[in-house]
Amino acid sequence: MQKYQLIATAAAGVEALVGKELRELGYQTQVENGRVRFEGTMSDVLRTNLWLRIADRVKIVVGEFDARNFDELFEQTKALAWEDLLPLDANFPVEGKSHHSQLHHVPTVQAMVKKAIVERLSQVYHRRTRLPETGATYPLEVAIAKDHVLLTLDTSGSSLFKRGYRQAKGGAPLKENLAAALVSLAHWFPDNPFVDPVCGSGTIPIEAALIGYNIAPGLNREFAAERWVNLVPAGLSDDLRDAALDAANYDVELDITGYDIDGQMIEIAKANARAAGLSQAITFKQLAVKDWHTDKLNGVLVANPPYGERLSDLASVRELYRQMGQLYRAMPTWSKYILTADLEFETYYGAPATKRRKLYNGALRTDLFQYWGKKQR
Repeated sequence: MQKYQLIATAAAGVEALVGKELRELGYQTQVENGRVRFEGTMSDVLRTNLWLRIADRVKIVVGEFDARNFDELFEQTKALAWEDLLPLDANFPVEGKSHHSQLHHVPTVQAMVKKAIVERLSQVYHRRTRLPETGATYPLEVAIAKDHVLLTLDTSGSSLFKRGYRQAKGGAPLKENLAAALVSLAHWFPDNPFVDPVCGSGTIPIEAALIGYNIAPGLNREFAAERWVNLVPAGLSDDLRDAALDAANYDVELDITGYDIDGQMIEIAKANARAAGLSQAITFKQLAVKDWHTDKLNGVLVANPPYGERLSDLASVRELYRQMGQLYRAMPTWSKYILTADLEFETYYGAPATKRRKLYNGALRTDLFQYWGKKQR
């Protein structure tokens, strides 16, 4: 089976985590800003789409070159063997972006790349009329940075954060892959208690349960590449999905709880957990942060509390941070990981973090404030 140069794209700040995921799956990696490079066959393409929890997309690198004018862009794009990827009837929309490059007008860049591919395929397939583009979709992207052109084919389709279990969401939902990144950064082991005290629609506890049971995050959705009959051998997708199903371990006993002061959000969280097949794995309860107490030891707490982005909300949000500090400082065996855009969080929590890590919730800069517990044996 042919090998491809592949890229797993990632949000800023989590590229190293995606690289770790890929290495644990058996791939050699090269971590870069916003992406991790690796190589593999179409089997690897589908496998990584199924199993990567933190990445955004898996893409095939079609070509890379430098271009400073449209003639160079056109000719070098046309020189690539597009017929090895795109059948005669392929529907191939071209997205584009450009940063700090001479070719900065993105619509023209997209149009030029599209024209070059059409001309190449028309010659290969001996077409004198327009290509039909009535078949499966092959999403392409041209990305130019400092005059370096990267042409990729997106194998994922919709972003990998869309797991397929979210039935409803709250006002400020956390993306599923960022939630998985938070669980990964918390170094939680399934034999320890796990709590989200402000769970909202339940994303963090659901991602923890998927990890705890070793359930592939992509099992409940489809990927663009699964419709590429010219590239994917018949039965390959079913075989990989069957293998993923076999890898799940439902015999693990999980202690995962999500709390929220809003009873409506708890009902949404329960619906999302049911859609993920995890309603028995997670306990959701309506409870305010200040009213939670536990005698359990060596737990992990991961929270994405409100940020108080509106000035009118800031006082109540910082009161919540103060309540967290009062409660959690009395839990020395628990590790606490709290994500917020309020960089004054430590002041109101009442203690400096063991470590801070910059992450992005969409375009919003946030910090993960980490308070490491001392496990009791």
